[in-house]
Formats: sequence, C-alpha cells, structure tokens
Amino acid sequence: MQVFKYGEDALTVGLAMDLSQGRIKGQLTTEVIEKINRSSGWVQQIVEEQAVVYGINTGFGPLCDTLISKEQTKTLQHNLLKSHSVGVGRPIELVIAKLMLILKLHALCQGYSGIQLQTVERIFWMIEQDMIPVVPEQGSVGASGDLAPLAHLFLPLIGEGEVYYKIKKTSSLMALQAAGLEPLSLNAKEGLALINGTQFIAAHSVWGLYQWHNLLESADIIGALSLDGLMGSIKPFDPRLHAIRPFEGNQLVAARLRTLLEGSGIHSAHLNCNRVQDPYSLRCMPQVHGASRTAFRHLKELTHIEINSVTDNPIILGSLDTISGGNFHGEPLAIALDYATVAIHELGSISERRSYLIIEGRYGLPKLLIQDAGLNSGFMIPQYTAAALVSENKSLCFPASADSIPTSLGQEDHVSMGSIGSRKMNQVIQNLKNILAVELLYGAQAVDFRRPLKSSVALEAVHDLVRTVVPFADKDRVFGLDIKALHDMIDLGRLTQCVNQATTGKAPSNQLTLKNNTQYGTFGIY
Repeated sequence: MQVFKYGEDALTVGLAMDLSQGRIKGQLTTEVIEKINRSSGWVQQIVEEQAVVYGINTGFGPLCDTLISKEQTKTLQHNLLKSHSVGVGRPIELVIAKLMLILKLHALCQGYSGIQLQTVERIFWMIEQDMIPVVPEQGSVGASGDLAPLAHLFLPLIGEGEVYYKIKKTSSLMALQAAGLEPLSLNAKEGLALINGTQFIAAHSVWGLYQWHNLLESADIIGALSLDGLMGSIKPFDPRLHAIRPFEGNQLVAARLRTLLEGSGIHSAHLNCNRVQDPYSLRCMPQVHGASRTAFRHLKELTHIEINSVTDNPIILGSLDTISGGNFHGEPLAIALDYATVAIHELGSISERRSYLIIEGRYGLPKLLIQDAGLNSGFMIPQYTAAALVSENKSLCFPASADSIPTSLGQEDHVSMGSIGSRKMNQVIQNLKNILAVELLYGAQAVDFRRPLKSSVALEAVHDLVRTVVPFADKDRVFGLDIKALHDMIDLGRLTQCVNQATTGKAPSNQLTLKNNTQYGTFGIY
C-alpha cells in the first residue's frame, strides 16, 4: 500500500481523500519526529526564560498584553480549547472532520508550531482508528483561523466533547477509556497551535473539489447524451474552432464531447438536416463547462498551496525566534471559493436549460417526453425541481468574502468569512447533483424516442446503466424516486466508470488511476 509521509510529502486533494478513505497509509518519519521535538523544545525554552511571546505566556486576542505565569501556561491551553468551542448548527460530515484532522496533522508535522510529539501522535492515532470528533458547522469567521470548529475538533484530546468511534457517537472520554487511553495534558502554545489555522475552510475545499471533479466529468457525459437525444450538432466541438480561442478547459470539454459522441448512429442520421445551429445550452457546452473547469483548476492550485502550508500563529522558527503574523487569515481561499461557487452553479444553470429543451416538444420529441400527454403529466415537473435548485444556487452565489465583521474587541478587525463560502460551495454542489440527475432522466428518455437509431458506444453504455435503475416511462409514476436513484448513480461516479469501461474495456478501481491519466493533466485531483 502507498505510504504518505506527513510533514514531508506534498499533499494533494486526491491524496488527502485517499488518506481519509484508507486507500493509502500515513506515516510519521524519524526526520519529522526530530523537527517536532526541536520545535517543542524551543517553546519550553521560551517558557523557562520567561520571554514574552504571544499565546505562549500571554492571553489571546485582545488579552495579548496580559502575561501568564509559567505555572499557568498549561491551564491556559486547556481553557483556550474549552472557551473557543462555541460552534452551533448541525455537525459537519464525518469525512470533512477527518480531513480537518489530516490537514492539521500535516501542518503540525512541518515543525513550526511548537507542539508536543505525544499530541501529534494522538491526532495520528485518531485518524488511523477513525475516532472522528463532532464539529458544528457554524461559528468560524475565517480569521484568526477557524477557531471554533478547530476547538471542537481537538476537545477529545483533553477528554472533552463528542466523537464517532466504532460507528457510534459517544463522549470523548468514554471513547478514550474504551481504547485504553487517557486525556492529554497540553503544554504551552499547544492549544493555540491546534485552533489557529484554516483547516475547516481547507477541508471543505478538498471535499468540494473531489466532488466537483466527478460532477465535471458527469456533466460532460450527461450533456452529450442530451445533445444526441435532441439530435444536436457536433460541429461546435471542432478542434479548429477551439484552437483560435485556446482556453484549455474549453478544449478539454470539446475533445471529451467529440469522444463521447464518436460513432453515434443518431448523429449520422441527421447530418443533412436543415437546422442551422443549436441553442446555446448545446453548442456552448465547451465554453461553459470549460470555464467551470478553469475555476476548478484555480481553486485546486490554491488549495494545494494551503494544505501544504503552516497556518497557525505564532510561528516558531528557532530558539527565541518567533513571528506573530497572519498566516491564519482565510482570504487566499475565501475569494476563490466564492468564484468556484459561481462556476459550479453555472454547470447547473446550463443543465436545467438542456432539460427544458428536451421537454419542449421540439426536434421530433413528444411534448413532455411522453406520448399520452394530458392524462399523464409526463416529465413536466422534474424540470420544476431543477429550476428551484438553480434558483437556490443563485441565491448562494453572493460572495461571503465580500463581508467582514470585526471580532475580538477590534483586534481581529478584518476577517475572511471563508468558512461560510466553503460551506455554500458544498451546498451548491449537493444541489447540482440533483439538477444533473433530472437532465440524465430526460436524456435517457429522449434517446429511447430515437429508436431504432443508436447513440455512440459510450452513450449507449450510459443509457443501459440508467435503465438498470430507472425504466422507460410510458405513463406517470413517482419520478422523485427516479431522481434519487440517478443522483446516487452520479454521486458514486458510476457514469465515469461506465464510460471508461465502454471505451477502454477497463473501469478504474479507484481515483488513484487519475494520477497517471494524461487526459486530465492539471485538471485532475492530484
């Protein structure tokens, strides 16, 4: 099994997800352990020599001028975790909480945080044993780091808070006792090192990028199926057109659409039709899907910098050499997350327009995609759902990073609100899955009305896959069940697997194969 060396190897979206899913193993090397011990020793030297350093022997935020005695430094760290655990709302998904642990561990292992080895080893153990803290979703303003969610994340180290352990939700103290462990006693600087940082924002970004990549792939496949069902043209995907406006995302999407539609009998049957050009939602897929891919790549590049960075404060550079700076400020990701939210929304916006085209009764398709319309409403109402979700996504596109409310009695007078933007992005992603599910439902039904003509090998495989869970509809039924089934199919990445298997004869076993797939290049997750 592949091994990832915390604090040494470069972390990526794909590797972070592989660690969270147990597809690769993490490791603390001898070199990293030496860096951790050296940094921790520097903090102890500061305490012994009573040099005044923020967060080590001072209060926090507006209390930075309040000195703390050597005897009280440990109490200070425990109080910090407790007092900052003020999160509210629903718990975040366990995968995101686990990603937070992974990202924080990687940052601590770089040796600039002054944390004890035993604390690092306990976090490593929690990841390996799937002891995942319960972290409320609201309460961070995205500077000075994600204080509240990180405080909840690390309460279990001192026997406070709740965790999921062995699939059960329980108190942290009971979980530790069940594992034969005692709560830790934190030393100077440790509490601050744990709760300062952008790991809530970054973990949401990693999880969002991982899902978004699958939806980019799925949107191309579903869009191609809809285009064939509508007997659209592939001329707008000609490489000569995209060579004279060479955005890489556009060129990639155009190439994928050509590949997906290659050999389609449906397309061949209407080569000499009198349609001059298709609506934008069909012919502009490379431009719109491609722009979303460009935004994906930008956020991924920034996220890769962030998850390999040290974002706590102060930074311990050497014996009595510290810097109190602002690496915890979430702005570098916050703005990009807002931009990404718009880009993800646009995938849903253009998808809903294709769905509407399919039920209009144009291009030889029956109105509402059903022969006996009147007695049957047919596929009228799923488009309502798509429209409602697109509208909801529009409302979520207001940039969270455009706002700032001062906190900490004015000490933290500009904040990023990146935590809000990261949550909104993931909410838009969840809505997009259902929007695409509606289009997939429509596209498969439209292709059935082209029989006996057949689509391409790849799209026929997708159509057959859809028909394993959703039959052709000749009368009304509970279409909400169909949408749910197709949502799950998209969510699990089965469309991409199906196309890969149809075109290469071999489906990827997991996302690790994408590392060596030159088709994706910088648009992949590694």
